[in-house]
Amino acid sequence: MSPVHTVIASIPSPSESVWYLGPVPVRAYALAILTGIVVAVWLTSRRMVARGGTADDVFDISMWAVPFGIIGGRIYHVISSPRAYFGEDGDPIKALYIWEGGLGIWGAIALGAVGAWIGCKRKGVRFADFADALAPGLLLAQAIGRLGNWFNQELFGKPTTLPWGLEIDDAHLPAGFESGTLFHPTFLYELVWCVAAALLLLWLDKKFTFKPGQVFWLYVVFYTLGRLWIETLRIDAAEMVLGLRLNVWTSLGVLALGIVGFLITGRRNNHVNEIDDVETELEDVDEDK
Repeated sequence: MSPVHTVIASIPSPSESVWYLGPVPVRAYALAILTGIVVAVWLTSRRMVARGGTADDVFDISMWAVPFGIIGGRIYHVISSPRAYFGEDGDPIKALYIWEGGLGIWGAIALGAVGAWIGCKRKGVRFADFADALAPGLLLAQAIGRLGNWFNQELFGKPTTLPWGLEIDDAHLPAGFESGTLFHPTFLYELVWCVAAALLLLWLDKKFTFKPGQVFWLYVVFYTLGRLWIETLRIDAAEMVLGLRLNVWTSLGVLALGIVGFLITGRRNNHVNEIDDVETELEDVDEDK
């Protein structure tokens, strides 16, 4: 059976992704990213206040983290999908067209962390505390951001006959596929995964006492576990390494890093606590003398 639109149910793609307020274009992709940022900042502020920080600290740190993250995300996207910009029919100047879509989460997190670290240093906030407060909101921001891919009709998966198959307009249909073919809605898979992971992370953070930095490393583990299998479904153009998409290898590497980071952070903080206990005992002895 050819996976064309012959099933009863399916997910339609939006017919438009850009609206105009006079001469000003309003792009769904940009709205999704901005909405995700607002939600992340809001939730992070609440969590930082609960940890003894301030909402102003979060806002000021975000002024460093967000621009760094957007630049890092774009750089990673261009590196991992260079043919659209530097291939035979590519246009290098389009590497600057962020509003058309294309932000790689790995680059966004890496360079965004640099921006956040700078902001934390300037505000006198411990980076691990900010990262832990940010983690659930970051997952929600990623979930909301995937709606931009839906509006752009991009980054979908392999053909499917499942009732939640995604409809793609002929103008966005990949070469070699018939009109009416349904595809795995990988944007939806990742959206659901990120929301579920955020809720799980919030629950675990209330249920258990983690060491500073461990909640963020759990975010890394949870996200990459989902991204790993979702990435294997996608059919958009990407660099291949040893027969696998570059993002699959990146997911595996970051997943391993997340597990190691979680374990090391716990052990390092235990060691710090032991030193603090010894120092406290020595101070008590001095007082007795």
